[in-house]
Amino acid sequence: MDAHGAVARISLEAVRHNLQVAKQLAPTAKAMAVVKANAYGHGDLTVAAALKDDADLFAVARFEEAQKLRAGGIRQPILLLEGFFNPAQLEFSALNNFHLCIHQYAQLEALEQTPLAAPVTVWVKIDSGMHRVGFAPEQADEVFARLAAIAQVVQPVNAMTHFARADEPDQQAVTEAQIARFKQVTAGKVKHTALCNSAGVIAFPDAHADYIRPGIMLYGITPFGDRQGTDFGLRPAMNFTTSLIAVREHKAGEPVGYAGSWVSPRDTRIGVIAVGYGDGYPRMAPAGTPVLINGRRVTLAGRVSMDMATVDLGPDATDQVGDEVLLWGEGLAAEEVARHIGTIAYELVTRMTARPRLEYVD
Repeated sequence: MDAHGAVARISLEAVRHNLQVAKQLAPTAKAMAVVKANAYGHGDLTVAAALKDDADLFAVARFEEAQKLRAGGIRQPILLLEGFFNPAQLEFSALNNFHLCIHQYAQLEALEQTPLAAPVTVWVKIDSGMHRVGFAPEQADEVFARLAAIAQVVQPVNAMTHFARADEPDQQAVTEAQIARFKQVTAGKVKHTALCNSAGVIAFPDAHADYIRPGIMLYGITPFGDRQGTDFGLRPAMNFTTSLIAVREHKAGEPVGYAGSWVSPRDTRIGVIAVGYGDGYPRMAPAGTPVLINGRRVTLAGRVSMDMATVDLGPDATDQVGDEVLLWGEGLAAEEVARHIGTIAYELVTRMTARPRLEYVD
């Protein structure tokens, strides 16, 4: 009897494989490997180190994420997808080869006004239709002209945009309109362009441009809600596991867990597994959500609590305390689990707390 708590086993070979899949889909483009949000829960420093020979650029959301990569020995350029938000961040970025996404006038004005010890590489964010951040197409000419006048900005500048609906096959026209809008305002005015997130890499080869930005696909997960990564030759990088810590006989008609929300329709055996929302496993996961135990699917029974969840093993189960439980990974795609829960696989892998142990298998 050797039970353990939640463990996320990360295959770095799978991550490397998935980057190669992205590069094969876009053979003429360079690759920005997106390692924001702790590499989507997979461990940013370790993942970046594993990709350092294959990625041309790394991309993160926050300044602190880039600082961590630099302090950990990552030498490639790092793109700050949200840019900088004070002079100290701008000055540090110039000294540490952080590429800066510029998406609002306050950032442009700071570039004009802040003396820097080294020139910075700028990516202008064009709002081609996401309507979240970025300069409107009608502002682009002014922004490019002002940046061209800044001696401490590497010339010419680059431009990027973000797709709002590239993961929706029935909304192809929306993405095509974004592509056309972006190309119209950047043609002949910038050095490099980047449009494609993971969905764009897979679904819009004509938009691969100079750089692609594979994110979720690096971790073996598809951005398309009705598919899974293996459909595109991707390999799941994370096997999220725990173990059985109790097996109990359970009578028909008896409830399990808080609020008695699940009542067994038969005599059965209930397994208690060592995972809960304290580990980042979603509390809203309903009864019927699958897990794998000893190679067979069983389903949640009752509410997920902070440290434990319960599963219906079936009346003839022979599972024992200490047996491993796969929550998602090889053989049970995170995308499928997410569909049962009513969320997306991105949230499953990024929401884990500090309690589950990260283990790297290669």
